[in-house]
Amino acid sequence: MTTNNLFTKILLLNTLLCLSAIFVQAQDTSGIPSRPKSIFEVLTHKDAVKMTLEADLTTIIEQKKSNQYFPATLRTEDGKIYRVEVKPRGKFRRKVSVFPPLKLKFKKKELVAAGLDTLNEIKLVLPCFENEKGDELIVREYLAYRMFEHLTGASMRARLIRLTIRDTHVEKSRKPMYAILLEDEEELVARLNGQLNEEYGTPTESLHAYQAALTVMFQYMIGNTDWEISMLRNVRLVRAPESGKIMVVPYDFDFSGLVSAPYSSPSSDTGLKTVRDRFLMSNGLKPEILNQALNTLISAKSTFYGLCRSKYLDREASSDMDLFLRRFFEKVEGKNEIPKMIKMDSD
Repeated sequence: MTTNNLFTKILLLNTLLCLSAIFVQAQDTSGIPSRPKSIFEVLTHKDAVKMTLEADLTTIIEQKKSNQYFPATLRTEDGKIYRVEVKPRGKFRRKVSVFPPLKLKFKKKELVAAGLDTLNEIKLVLPCFENEKGDELIVREYLAYRMFEHLTGASMRARLIRLTIRDTHVEKSRKPMYAILLEDEEELVARLNGQLNEEYGTPTESLHAYQAALTVMFQYMIGNTDWEISMLRNVRLVRAPESGKIMVVPYDFDFSGLVSAPYSSPSSDTGLKTVRDRFLMSNGLKPEILNQALNTLISAKSTFYGLCRSKYLDREASSDMDLFLRRFFEKVEGKNEIPKMIKMDSD
């Protein structure tokens, strides 16, 4: 073997070893290659971060029933500017809200240039009312998201922001409001390394039983009946990569008793008259797995109470959320079986 050939082989071996080391360093503890940060993660590095959205809000509101994208600019409090497109989304809230919920779409080329992931869509939940009550309802729903996120990583990540919307149609800024940046389902699926399941009528035996039970008991705790697994109503179904079981990830909690939006109402199938009462939607899950999930909620109740004491809520709203949860735990703790219905006692 010539000296040149030997040198070439040694150089090739060293290159392969270096590449191997880089790949190993890019792995996390689960063996899944780590992803670059997403724009969602960059924007939500802290709670209630201030942002300004510049868009033709007048036209967006006039055409909120359409699915048309409109050009917009998002400015962060540290001076960064992102060119985005926005479009109205959602169903019920698009009809009743002053500001329709929006989807933000970032430019992938700009994300790549910034060293970020190409996941380029984020949901924006805006207040239904342009007043203090609208802010309160947004914060209440945000806290519901954070409660479920405390229970499981298979959850929609939600982050509170302080948003100013500058309507370029009239060259006027709206009063700053609280809003929620909500993880898009594409990012959820990528984070869980799973696959989105969009089939109706998923059988109970195909579900990840404990995750489904957490969803059932959490919805029971917050007094929400505006959801259904088989009809994909306000849930996303994600197939786990290893077990093949389907994880249930809930979202949209504004019809819950914990939020108590003035437009909310319970499902007609429950027989309830108010969202302040509760109905157990067990979805065919066995009592033992529901009890296991309930015990998880009970162990987390001090965290839930702490979240209710949010600095973004006034004392009355915080006390109401706290009381609503305490009444639930009073009714379920120490019982031989989970009650099918819980009436909210009068104050």
